[in-house]
Amino acid sequence: MATQDEDSPAHQDVFVGELRRWREVRGMSRTAVAVAMGYSRSYVSKVESGHERPSREFAKAADDALNAGGALRRAWREYEALRPVVVRPTPIERTPEPSTRSLFVEHDDAELRYDGRTYRAIMRRRLVNYGTDPITRYMIRISVDRFPGDPDLSNQLYRDRPLTWEELDLQAWCGEDRSEPMRWVAQHDRDAFKEVWLQFANDSGHFPLYPGQSTWIEYTYTVRDDKWGNWFQRAIRLPTSLLSVRLDFPEHLDPAVWGLHTSMTAEAMPFRTAIDEQRSNNRRVFSWTTEEPPLHARYRLEWHFRRKPSTQPAEPAEKPSQVMRSLGVVQSDDPILHRPAKPFQLPEEAEDAKRVIAELVSAAKRVSAAHTFGKGIGFAANQIGIDRAAAIVFPPGTDDVIMLLNARIIENGEQFDEQYEGCLSFFDVRGLVPRPLVIHVEHQELSGARKITIFERGVARLVAHEIDHLHGKLYIDRLPPGTEAIPIEQYSGSGLNWQY
Repeated sequence: MATQDEDSPAHQDVFVGELRRWREVRGMSRTAVAVAMGYSRSYVSKVESGHERPSREFAKAADDALNAGGALRRAWREYEALRPVVVRPTPIERTPEPSTRSLFVEHDDAELRYDGRTYRAIMRRRLVNYGTDPITRYMIRISVDRFPGDPDLSNQLYRDRPLTWEELDLQAWCGEDRSEPMRWVAQHDRDAFKEVWLQFANDSGHFPLYPGQSTWIEYTYTVRDDKWGNWFQRAIRLPTSLLSVRLDFPEHLDPAVWGLHTSMTAEAMPFRTAIDEQRSNNRRVFSWTTEEPPLHARYRLEWHFRRKPSTQPAEPAEKPSQVMRSLGVVQSDDPILHRPAKPFQLPEEAEDAKRVIAELVSAAKRVSAAHTFGKGIGFAANQIGIDRAAAIVFPPGTDDVIMLLNARIIENGEQFDEQYEGCLSFFDVRGLVPRPLVIHVEHQELSGARKITIFERGVARLVAHEIDHLHGKLYIDRLPPGTEAIPIEQYSGSGLNWQY
């Protein structure tokens, strides 16, 4: 990959000198500028030291953050005009499309804007051709899922109301400032998934990306919120230097945003760096960047609107169970919660088990952004509509996850106690449930190996609650005769740890 250190000092100074000057004028450190821009400090430092080339998005963000009145954008355009073309042998590994096997992505910049009714995606990529042949087309994918925790419901939605090209209003351009419109041709047209070739051509002619050349492409599309779930994922399909993502929401919806990173070899984990948040003009903008993302990695941003858009007088607050239903949690009237879950055949179904665990972790993060769980949180697969014997538990005060596959309790301790429990599948009430203080649980690892783990006290209660779900039981089935659950308004233990 060509970087700024291969340019002449004079060439570097065109933009870097202007950046330093404006930072000094405003009295801002590199860290302060990075925060204001929504970039990592290390990336800003690399640009200012000449070890990384600035992108157009970087120049725009820096100009806005430093209130430079367009000076940094002009400096960047001059920088680009002077930059020599540097061609190196491709570092690219095998990619699925033969026509793009020599492509490198210097900057993948994605933005999603929501106006209260529709989502508009604005996708920009700076592509470099490190190969020996001209590139004449580039593939993009558009995939939507309104109910990621309930595939049957999503499938029914898109069968009845498929995503159409007319509503997508897909448009694409190539070059600086959208200088050339791009034709596009559909490769796959399914109810909730589109695969499209963007062509380096239009009615005026062809403009292939020749070896050693680089260019920006941009494409946009629109999806109504009744077909778009609360998630936005970026998949790394080509070698990439920088990935940046922004979510732009109306402030009055009070959005909460979090991110999860997955790969072909790892389970879903929270982003390693924080998502930046800024407020401007009654909007909330969430920004996140990462450098040198690995091939095949997936970065998924999820969100929850704590207030709903409305032009009518304010309505009573949603019940907790309604909030959980809106977050994709199956409620107690669903038959899936009242029958034993289908066990995994391990290790043959290890990949299926990984995917289910990743969905459970994602659901737990989504729900945790809407409610404080002082006692920890657990999730069983049937609570997100997946009829498989998988569950997870996050003990209180930790991000460590306990994975339970094909789990069953094989031995209880002699001592019992009673504690109030809640369930995400009927979250309006709490019940005083007797459970053993110690349980011995047999469960399986992804390799198929069986193991026995001993859990105690609060964690034992959490684990027992989730194992009940896997066997078609709810905690109300364990209430002593004559005992009923109480409304959450009468419960005083929300947000507190277990008491022993």
